[in-house]
Amino acid sequence: MKKSTGKSPAPVRGDAQGGFIFVPLGGTGEIGMNFNLYGCDGAWLAVDCGMGFSGPETPEAEILLPDPAFIAEQRDALLGIVITHAHEDHIGGIARLWPQLRCPIYATPFAAAIIRRKLAEAGLGREVKLKILKPGASFELAPFSLRYIQMTHSTVEAQSLAITTSYGTVLHTGDWKLDPDPVVGALSDEAGLKALGDAGVLAIISDSTNAMVEGHSRSESEVKRSLRGLIADIPGRIAITCFASNVARVASVIAAAQAAGRHIALVGRSLGNYVAAAQEAGYLQDVPDFIPEEDIGSIPDENLLLLVTGSQGEPRSALSRIAADTHRHAVLGEGDTVIFSSRMIPGNERAITAVQDALVRRGVNVITDQDEFTHVSGHPKRDELRKLYKLVRPKYIVPTHGEWRHLSSQAALAEEEGLIPLMMENGDVLQFAPGTPAVVDSVPSGRLVVDGERVVPLKGGVLSARRRMLFNGVVIGSFAADASGKLLGTARISAPGLLDEADGMLRLEAEAEFFDLLEDLPAAIRRNETAFLEAARTGLRKIIGKRFGKRPLVEAHLLRV
Repeated sequence: MKKSTGKSPAPVRGDAQGGFIFVPLGGTGEIGMNFNLYGCDGAWLAVDCGMGFSGPETPEAEILLPDPAFIAEQRDALLGIVITHAHEDHIGGIARLWPQLRCPIYATPFAAAIIRRKLAEAGLGREVKLKILKPGASFELAPFSLRYIQMTHSTVEAQSLAITTSYGTVLHTGDWKLDPDPVVGALSDEAGLKALGDAGVLAIISDSTNAMVEGHSRSESEVKRSLRGLIADIPGRIAITCFASNVARVASVIAAAQAAGRHIALVGRSLGNYVAAAQEAGYLQDVPDFIPEEDIGSIPDENLLLLVTGSQGEPRSALSRIAADTHRHAVLGEGDTVIFSSRMIPGNERAITAVQDALVRRGVNVITDQDEFTHVSGHPKRDELRKLYKLVRPKYIVPTHGEWRHLSSQAALAEEEGLIPLMMENGDVLQFAPGTPAVVDSVPSGRLVVDGERVVPLKGGVLSARRRMLFNGVVIGSFAADASGKLLGTARISAPGLLDEADGMLRLEAEAEFFDLLEDLPAAIRRNETAFLEAARTGLRKIIGKRFGKRPLVEAHLLRV
């Protein structure tokens, strides 16, 4: 399925003047980093602002963010960010990216409670206008008329967003499924979806995560029953890991633990934050008191269940530290059990497998969704997509939220159902009106990386240098010279990742060759610090390449005496 390349009579070239357009900057053609823009008559609206995990193709990074530069340049026209639900791939970028956007944020009570905590940790709590809306609320951000429509998902208060303009209405689904028996929260508002369809919908911007899978997603209540039976039959200490934001799963684990006569300890800060936010929004009201982490050792193994963060193998998570036996309070060993009540997010396979392997090495029994019924998806399979099409009856489908294979699968399904699919990638500009909907242009898009306390471009100098160091090491040549350029003492080479203590003779030979090269440089170059350093780097690069067949990052340090 190819992208639409139809011509529009009035292309807008991404500036939203005199038309209605859709521009995904993240989450289309990939899993995570959902960040979507709608433009209408010069005004902009953002929907979600998420993060993503790095995969094997970017080992120098851990957390990725969409690059907001295109809309940041027009932030005076940005009316706000509307949040569909409280998963990290939809809200995890807010605290890092908001300083570039500086607009109000609109969210339901649960999502707002989570966002408020993130903003406070980033020191932005007093700056951001966070506006709380009830699930199903209608609100105006002219020229946009907006309405939340309740959907079920693997967290509470998931909302589809109906976006109406003078040019027509589109439905942005967010993440959803049609769960007939959710453990926490309301049913999907199918009547609201049908009423929207009765009024007329131009297009659905649709979740594609499970578009390759036939059938209907299983219910969260089925997992609740399965976990209850599973936990009742397991001896020893039990730990369960799931997504902290999956309030329904947390509730199911708590109910299963209570039925088995086990006290519950929350292990990991994000779990505590999400549970507190859920209780603040009116959920998880009838749960027992949790055991503080420092009291875990005082509870008999048969009467204890640990609810733990780290289902994706995050290196600093509670489960990773437990697997490495470095957690201060939580310990697992021979005869204990860890249950993964989650799925592997693409790109996290290696990290998750490493944690599971470390646990097994310690004698821990590991149970995943491949072994027992411990997880259900929060995304629609093909039967649910068909039902949504029939309820809303759009003319066009725009597959989003998925890799290209997911998008293509939904496009083919929509075509089978008599709808017109429009394929896009991040940065494409889809013009809904005027004229026939078509991709008419593209705008800059890209990825940023959370690097400690700062955000840097994935393809910028910092990460490029780190990638080079990762595969080829780094070499630093140090030498001293006086103002006239006369070399003093000897040259030194440091090469972490390339040379170690056993390579002493190789190092001495390389240092001697480096010193000779520096001495042979013309005096005029040795007197000019910039030219001297550049010549030193070039020469050192050639020496290392010749001797080791590598192209490491090379730096030179000159001490003027």
